[in-house]
Amino acid sequence: MTPLAAAFRDRQGLRYYGGACAYALLAWGLGLAGLFHPSIWVAAAAALLLAHGMTIAAYLLHECAHGSVFRHGPANVRLGRLLSWVCGACYGTFEDLRWAHLRHHVDVDDIVWFDYERFFRAHPLCLRVVRVLEWLYIPAHELIMHFIMAFSSFVIPERRDQRARNLWVLAIRGGIYGTVLWLHPRAALLYALAYGIMITLLRFMDSLQHDYDYNPIMYSDVVPPHRGDRAFEREHTFSNPLSFAHERVNWLTLNFGWHGAHHARANAPWFRLPTLHRELFGDDPGEVIPLWPQLVIFHKQRVRRIQWSEADQAEAPEGREFLAAARAGKVLGGNAASFLTSF
Repeated sequence: MTPLAAAFRDRQGLRYYGGACAYALLAWGLGLAGLFHPSIWVAAAAALLLAHGMTIAAYLLHECAHGSVFRHGPANVRLGRLLSWVCGACYGTFEDLRWAHLRHHVDVDDIVWFDYERFFRAHPLCLRVVRVLEWLYIPAHELIMHFIMAFSSFVIPERRDQRARNLWVLAIRGGIYGTVLWLHPRAALLYALAYGIMITLLRFMDSLQHDYDYNPIMYSDVVPPHRGDRAFEREHTFSNPLSFAHERVNWLTLNFGWHGAHHARANAPWFRLPTLHRELFGDDPGEVIPLWPQLVIFHKQRVRRIQWSEADQAEAPEGREFLAAARAGKVLGGNAASFLTSF
């Protein structure tokens, strides 16, 4: 084994992690360059390539947060920081992203700081605008979360010490984007489109993977009710692969749909998850949510799930009932649970 291969935690890490990283960075670089091509068709194709490159970078960042890539923690942190710049999650720190996401696993809950339902109740005009934009398939709910993330040190009191870093990241990314917008507006708009596609892909995969609500206790001393309860975690975690029969199709989202296996063994590499799923849950396709119901739910409930009514909350199925209802396309799904927003 070469020294480079030995740096990875898994013996196949160089092949699979190395390949995924190479693809993400190459797609990002070629995609960015292609946005400036004089042909609108080439530029549009470049935007799609860029969107997918950023999506794979985001899922690799998630792997870094779990320490799944390299044997040594600092190497995972360095790669995670680099990837956070690629997928636009660098306004806060990688350490905050990792801490918030690992709490999701340890606390068996979606622990957050920002109570967006309370925000929408206090700002009904904003809610109406978000509903209109979401009806048009613009991920406005997620964009609010990413906007707050961009200014998180000025919004979240516990992160005031990050303001200098936050300002220079804003200056660098904002300066570059502003310059492109001024000199080449079409390229800037296509970048925004690519970013929106990435957010949409991530939220699509996140939407049905758990049936528990978010819990705004991030910086409090409240102990989550199911912390460490692995039986509860297994019952309320669901897998939504793009394809059950054709495993390589799931490489499009780095196997993130095998979510039950991921929660059962959080540091398992992405390329081991299909096998792990079958070891844990068997080879029954009835144990996952197929792609077609996912698409139906995403389309039909895109406005309604922004803010659940009391009736929605009272009637929401849980556990095995949620899985059955999701397979039938009869749940709402969720928003704003991205591992790229650490609050």
